Amino acid sequence: MADSASRIEQFKKMATDDPNNELGHFSLGRAYLDAGDATGAATSLKRCLALNPKLSKAYQLLATALLKLGQKDQAIEQLTAGVTIAHERGDVMPKNDMMRQLKELGAPVPELKSSEAEKPIGQGQVNCQRCGKVGRKMPSAPFSNAQGQEIFAKICADCWREWIGMGTKVINELRLPLNDPKAQKIFDQHMMEFLNLR
Repeated sequence: MADSASRIEQFKKMATDDPNNELGHFSLGRAYLDAGDATGAATSLKRCLALNPKLSKAYQLLATALLKLGQKDQAIEQLTAGVTIAHERGDVMPKNDMMRQLKELGAPVPELKSSEAEKPIGQGQVNCQRCGKVGRKMPSAPFSNAQGQEIFAKICADCWREWIGMGTKVINELRLPLNDPKAQKIFDQHMMEFLNLR
C-alpha cells in the first residue's frame, strides 16, 4: 500500500505541476484505480480525456472506475465512445476489451465502419498509433531494441518529437535516475502509455 501511495503522490505532483499533462492525469487515474480509489480514478481519467479524447485506454479505465462507483449507464457511455475511438485509431486490444465489456453488460456494441488505419499509407509514412493520422515516419528507430522497432513502425515523427519534450518532464518531475533499471522501467511505461502503445 505504501508503494501505491507514493505512486499516487508522484503522479499527483506531475498532474498538479502541469495541469495540461495528459500522461500525468492518465497515470494518476490508473494509480488511483490500482489503489481502489474509484472516485479519484474517475476524476483524473475524465481530465485526461478532456485533454486528449483519442486516448482509447483511458475510456476503458474510466468505465472500470464508473462501474466500481455503481454508475453503469455512464460506464456504458464511455465504453461505447472508447470502442469507436479505438477502432478509428486501429487500437485493436483496447477495442476488443471494451467490446467484450459492453457485451458482458448487456449493452449494444457500436457498428464500426472501415477505419483510417485501413487507408493506404505512402512511402515514408506511418499510420500513427498516438495521433491516429497518417504522418511522416521517423528517419530511423529511436532505439536498437524491439521496443525501438515497435515505436518506429507505429509512431509518426511529430508525435515522437512531442514525447521527447514530455519525456524530459517525466524524468525531471519524477526525478528518475535512468541508470537505475527500476527508474528506466517507469520511464518506459510512461513512454509507451504516452505513445498509446500500451
